[in-house]
Amino acid sequence: MRKEPHVIDLPKRVIVGKDVVWHVPRVIEELRLGRHALIVTGPNVWGLIGRKVDEVMSSSTISYDVSKVAKPTLDEVNGLQDLVAGLPLDLIIGLGGGKSIDVAKYLSARLNAHFISVPTTSSHDGIASPFVSLRGGETVTSIPAKPPIAVIADLSLIASAPGRVVKAGAGDLIGKFTAVLDWKLAHRLKNEYYGDYSAQLALLSAKHVVNYADLISKLGSDGISVIVEGLISSSVAMCIAGSSRPASGSEHLFSHALDVIAKYPALHGEQVGVGTIMMSYLHGIEWRKIRKVLKKIGIPTTAKELGVNDVDVINALTMAHRIRTERYTILGESGLTYEAAEKIARQTGVID
Repeated sequence: MRKEPHVIDLPKRVIVGKDVVWHVPRVIEELRLGRHALIVTGPNVWGLIGRKVDEVMSSSTISYDVSKVAKPTLDEVNGLQDLVAGLPLDLIIGLGGGKSIDVAKYLSARLNAHFISVPTTSSHDGIASPFVSLRGGETVTSIPAKPPIAVIADLSLIASAPGRVVKAGAGDLIGKFTAVLDWKLAHRLKNEYYGDYSAQLALLSAKHVVNYADLISKLGSDGISVIVEGLISSSVAMCIAGSSRPASGSEHLFSHALDVIAKYPALHGEQVGVGTIMMSYLHGIEWRKIRKVLKKIGIPTTAKELGVNDVDVINALTMAHRIRTERYTILGESGLTYEAAEKIARQTGVID
């Protein structure tokens, strides 16, 4: 039987630097992406930089409409798809944080339109990945989409975001240490496909956070660039693997479980960072070093710093294995008992 080919879709253009938002019209023209664009953004982001984006786009021959999204949900995507039905539309620009990027990315996949990612934060690696995280009911659903044809990361815009939001991306990147270990475990025990190249690329992003923790903590342009380039690199690793395996494991399952239990108490990257501490303990790697790096950067390492009760962390640990039952991790198929979860959280200092 002939094996299906492994198709790798990657961004054609990545631009990272100060004031590079001005490159958007030029990239559209150089890549011949069409003349009719929809900008998907959030109301707060548009209120802050809408005038600048208007100025950028009005200097070109590209016509555009703007849609402001409130939540990263499937309902939001459905409503937006109905709204633009019948409009001439060649490309969609996601302008903002994870919410706007994910909605724009998924909408572009549905409409078979080109997608450009223009992140205004560095909070997680969805800025260039081929997957979206959308809420449907009480859970977060990870859905295959397609990677952006171009990523334009303006460090000046990203630097203007709250420091906590900027640093959260480093927490997401740290999670690659345990995500790759979970992937290897699934390969050994479940014969799941494992790609060493994409795994090593994801690990490189995590190692860069460790090596440049001091620089990141100062939130200068060089430190922010480390985070942004790491997030893009992690996204490319997912494109190569054809799944989110290199970037998402048991630490992400913990974060999603905590969202369900505590109703989205903190930033995704912050929760992943805390999850990585505990999953590193389970994997038997240097969890103290990971905790030290997160503390140095200024990312939460405890339940209190996340703004949740100790019992929320314990309960999230016990239910994390049920978030994605098809994804085997160190949590196993039956998960952790309450007693085991409490011990792990206490041993790592996540709870008192």
